[in-house]
Formats: sequence, C-alpha cells, structure tokens
Amino acid sequence: MPKHLPLSLLLLRLGIFTVFLFWTLDKFINPDHAAGVMSKFYGMENMGDSIFYVMGAVQLILIILFVVGLFKTWTYGILLLAHAGSTFSTFALYLEPFDNLLFFAAWPMLAACIALFLMRDWDTLTLGKRTVGKTVPLT
Repeated sequence: MPKHLPLSLLLLRLGIFTVFLFWTLDKFINPDHAAGVMSKFYGMENMGDSIFYVMGAVQLILIILFVVGLFKTWTYGILLLAHAGSTFSTFALYLEPFDNLLFFAAWPMLAACIALFLMRDWDTLTLGKRTVGKTVPLT
C-alpha cells in the first residue's frame, strides 16, 4: 500500500462528510429550503417539516457512521448513490453551464465518492478493527 494512501482516503472522507453535514443540518435549520429543493429537483411537494427532521436524523446517523469509517460498503455506497442521485437530478442545469457554475462542484465530489467507495478496503484510518490490510466494524 502506498504510504500516504490511508491519509488521502481519510481526507476524502472528511471532505465528503463536510458537504453532507451541511446538507443534513439544512434539513433541521431551514426545512423550507429542503422542501424547495425536493420540490424543484425531485418533484416532491407538500411534504411538511416533520419529514425533513426524520430525513435529517437518518442522514445524520449515516454520515456519522461514514466519517468514522464503519460499515464501509453500506455507508460509503449509500452516500455515493445519494450524491449520484443529487448530481444527476440537476442535469438540466449543466446544459446552461455559465448560469449554474456552482452545480459543477458536484462532479468532483461524485468522483471522490466513487474513488473512496472503490478504495474502501484501503481506507484504514477508521474506528474499525484492522485485519490484514482491511478494516471491519467493531461489534
């Protein structure tokens, strides 16, 4: 294993976590914004604030498990799928790139999610127990 690979993967995980943390907090702090996003990009309307609190709570648990490196296949995979869904649901905005430059930040993050998922067995700076170059959750 390259010497700096575990640190590089940890930094990817921390960067992805930071973005998801603020998306999660947004559901608690500003559920109207979350409702607007769900309406505009996913066609889901009139959901009520309480659903965003539930979604935020589930997402908070997921990203905490993710950032500490537990259940990597599941947590890394779910966040990868969630971010891919988010990235592709806004596809029409990429057709007018200079009006929506900020949305292009989703692509390098998607690449980071994919890379981290593919290299999850080498992501060893976690709370998991190390076994032959891999980590498994402490249970």
